[in-house]
Amino acid sequence: MVVSRRGVTARGLLIAVLLAAAPAATASEPAVLPAAESHDDIVVTARRSGAPMWTIETQAGVIILVGEILEVPKATPWRPERLEGATERAQRVILGTRAKVSPGDILRLIFRGGKLTRLPKDSAAADYLDAERLARLRALEARFGQDYARRNFLMTAFDLLSKRLSFNRDTADDASDVVRRAARRAKIPARPVGEVRGEDMLDNLFAAAPATHIPCLDAAMAAAEAGPDVVIVRGAAWTEFDVPAVMANPLEEALGRCWPWTNDAFGPALRQQWIDAIDTAAAEPGVTLAVVPLRVLAEPEGVLDRLDRRGLAIAGPAWRAVTPPGASPS
Repeated sequence: MVVSRRGVTARGLLIAVLLAAAPAATASEPAVLPAAESHDDIVVTARRSGAPMWTIETQAGVIILVGEILEVPKATPWRPERLEGATERAQRVILGTRAKVSPGDILRLIFRGGKLTRLPKDSAAADYLDAERLARLRALEARFGQDYARRNFLMTAFDLLSKRLSFNRDTADDASDVVRRAARRAKIPARPVGEVRGEDMLDNLFAAAPATHIPCLDAAMAAAEAGPDVVIVRGAAWTEFDVPAVMANPLEEALGRCWPWTNDAFGPALRQQWIDAIDTAAAEPGVTLAVVPLRVLAEPEGVLDRLDRRGLAIAGPAWRAVTPPGASPS
């Protein structure tokens, strides 16, 4: 689930989160590989796109895991048309979680959204933050001419990332957008990795105590303090397949430490969906192309670590940071 580049207000950002996962394309007829084409040809085409990806050979075929980052800057030199070409020759596509949102969910957010955008009545940031955090927040308020004293910490984090860092401006299509369109054009069967009800998401947000969003605020403040260069650096590391550098980037850290990924109710379930989907794909013939959030793939104890422990042969760039000789792993 993502924050859309089109969301500019606090409530707009929350609505964007609810609507972020687009419906998957469907097709009545499975795609068939031309006789002269091999799985390797499709993998090579996909890798030439410049997006980091991993392949897993199965007894039935091959699974391609494309590591996606959100809001790829237009300045990032990647070749989405190559990914389109690979998608059009795959047998099936798996995309991100789909949010099932009703009109009632949107109305509830519009009319009760103030509870999500501001801290509880008669409380302020100073009631939750220690002296160091509060000093950093006030320095950012002065720097950007904002007042975050009464704002929900999740909304403050969104503001710092989307408006002050402008990470979601001047961006190209994300890998999910590219693959979704290509699958629809080529009538390749596509499915979401899972579904979540908008009502459940709202209930979770309404019930979350302000302190649960402090790690998200911490990471967003660090990204804002680092400055706008982190946006371009992150995109460059992505196309250079330097996955540890992407993971360590302050912007990527912030996106991965905010709701819903760190939520005890949603985070583990969202990750398990991908493990289950890959297990299913392993028994299916031909090529399965899955677009997976890079953080879910490459984080410690993430999807790649868990698949690696099973003894699967995973081909692709290194996703773990190299520990210097004599140093203790972090």
